[in-house]
Amino acid sequence: MSALEKVFGVHAVEALLHHHPRRVKRIWLAEGRADPRAQRLIELASHARVEVLQGDRREMDTWVEGVHQGVVAEVSPSQVWGEPMLDELLDRSEAPPLLLVLDGVTDPHNLGACLRTADAAGVLAVIVPKDKSATLNATVRKVACGAAEVVPLVAVTNLARTLEKLQQRGLWIVGTAGEAEQMLYDQDLSGPIALVMGAEGKGMRRLTREHCDFLVRLPMAGSVSSLNVSVATGVCLFEALRQRRATAGV
Repeated sequence: MSALEKVFGVHAVEALLHHHPRRVKRIWLAEGRADPRAQRLIELASHARVEVLQGDRREMDTWVEGVHQGVVAEVSPSQVWGEPMLDELLDRSEAPPLLLVLDGVTDPHNLGACLRTADAAGVLAVIVPKDKSATLNATVRKVACGAAEVVPLVAVTNLARTLEKLQQRGLWIVGTAGEAEQMLYDQDLSGPIALVMGAEGKGMRRLTREHCDFLVRLPMAGSVSSLNVSVATGVCLFEALRQRRATAGV
């Protein structure tokens, strides 16, 4: 029991039942919850032969940090992939790959939001350093609204070395920096790209920056000097998606 993780929230638990039902050991629903979304979870759990139990909502509040919506699942430990998975994904990719690199994003809410946006924009994988980075936990899964179950999160020991390997495989490394001369919208993002976003407040580390082929910035028309990293990630990824759709004639 101690080896199990708790995943909470309707979207996160439903995504697990869809994509990784064998990881789900049991589901707790708050007593009295019988709405259509809860019934849908019960149906999915029944199909996957997962036990559904009723729990006291106040007791469930003590199990997790966050709004659980009356839904908590006990699951086998999270899967964070290593570099071999990244190589496998690139080998299988038929379209020009789009990767997201988060250099030291430590806030799990930001990581979850970035995973959600990455899924929506068609990102092949999200890469993070093993040290000084948020990793998969219940909060990340809740904020990601299911994206954490479908977008591979790859943790690497040496981020600079990984960027070098990506360059050797033909990917262009595009980093974001507030002082960059080139605007995001003037950069070609339609080819094989690894987009690098820096840490909250600090930006990219020096060594990461030195491994970028291009540096771009977002135009800022107001009084604030920067955006939250998850918001900036969304702007950049959807500009890449726009360009790719235009190139494909979609």
